[in-house]
Amino acid sequence: MKIKSHRELSTYQQAFAASMTIFQLSRSFPKAETYALTDQIRRSSRSVCANLAEAFRKRKYPKAFISKLIDCEAEAAETQVWLEYCLRCQYISSKDYHSLIDTYEIILKRLFKMASQPEKWTY
Repeated sequence: MKIKSHRELSTYQQAFAASMTIFQLSRSFPKAETYALTDQIRRSSRSVCANLAEAFRKRKYPKAFISKLIDCEAEAAETQVWLEYCLRCQYISSKDYHSLIDTYEIILKRLFKMASQPEKWTY
């Protein structure tokens, strides 16, 4: 089966679901964090999805495809840092933290694999 849209990628679906979980969790963060932690973690988690969509559209150009996947990896790693702050500030539970960290580890592994095997995705 040929994938026709970034929405069909399991990595995109998983990253989108994780960003929605982060959005829901961050709704209860203190008002003082609105323009700091809340904004940052929402942006980075959403950026994983946005950059993956861009990478998918640029797959005709292997170097551009890989570059966008590397951007995805960076945003996923940034999200993990913000998650650690959320845990340490006691804004999220340990269970939510570990679940999301594990999810982003899977996403990172998949992105790395895609970037190291661009021939499977580019045309």
